[in-house]
Amino acid sequence: MTTYVHNIDPFAIQFTETFGIRWYGLAYLAGFILGGMVMQLLVKRGTSPLTKDHVWDFITAVAIGTLAGGRLGYAIFYAPELLIDFSASFPFWGVLAVHKGGMASHGGIMGCMLAAYYFHRKHGYPVLHLFDLMTFGGSLGIFFGRIANFINGELYGRVAPEGYAWAVKFPGEIHRYGVEKLKALGAAADALGSVRLNEGLVKLNAETWDFWVSSRYYSKINPTLDAMITAIQNGATEVAAAMAPVLASRYPSQIYQALMEGLLVFLLCAILWVRPMKPGVLGGIFGLAYAVMRIIGEQFRLPDAHLGYQLFGLTRGQWISIAMIGVAIALIVFSATRNSQPMGGWFKRDSKGS
Repeated sequence: MTTYVHNIDPFAIQFTETFGIRWYGLAYLAGFILGGMVMQLLVKRGTSPLTKDHVWDFITAVAIGTLAGGRLGYAIFYAPELLIDFSASFPFWGVLAVHKGGMASHGGIMGCMLAAYYFHRKHGYPVLHLFDLMTFGGSLGIFFGRIANFINGELYGRVAPEGYAWAVKFPGEIHRYGVEKLKALGAAADALGSVRLNEGLVKLNAETWDFWVSSRYYSKINPTLDAMITAIQNGATEVAAAMAPVLASRYPSQIYQALMEGLLVFLLCAILWVRPMKPGVLGGIFGLAYAVMRIIGEQFRLPDAHLGYQLFGLTRGQWISIAMIGVAIALIVFSATRNSQPMGGWFKRDSKGS
């Protein structure tokens, strides 16, 4: 059986070579819109004290918190060098260079919580209830975000066993290659035929590629690797076929994580929300379920190249999730033992609870 070589274009609509509407941005948008629709439903049914006019204000605050927290979380947890990366050119600070990629789900969750606290201070809604409301948009956002990770061909999985039915070959892995493996891409260079570099359009073949790699001309190598990946995304089957024997068959870990961290967590929270709960309990359950699913999902995912495996063979994401489990359990216990009335649920109940 031939293993699928990932060839999906990350642009939903492309205007120029580097600018367009990306699936990744649409994934965030889908999560925010669906989260807002769930809140509107709860307001309409009278199971949340939010007013109709405040639903989308809250979603806007959460969106800002997600994006800011996700980017800062990535810088703090995965790339602290961005915090001191300043330059004279736009956007001047490495943390603001979002076009280069890098978002952290844990940071996004923390940003959401800060946004909820801000909204609580501004409008007086119970902050723990706001945590509960965010679980639905948050889990759906994670689901769509992981699907977008798959579309982008990023955050891909570890090497799968031989003959694994769902394996995928991700061209993006060529950026991790050393010299010897880069030399094996000579056939892909032949298939590409030419590449646009700073000096203009350059004819390319296996011999030229081998010379560049042997000479460590990374100013030519890296743009050519990007060009190979882009060509495959644009339907260059010859380049994909030439590259396929070099690529490893990997788990489609993004799909696994979308189903576990996103869809499964959403269904769990939706089922538990059938009956009202003390404010904050559902938010804690979301955090606990997400952290557990993240730990499991990361067993299939290849860690970032610059981080690798850490203490006890776990990844950075798994260790952050372990810490998150402690925070989530504390939130559940605190919320469940508070002297507060249950809130929420899908259907409004009368004073007798029927």
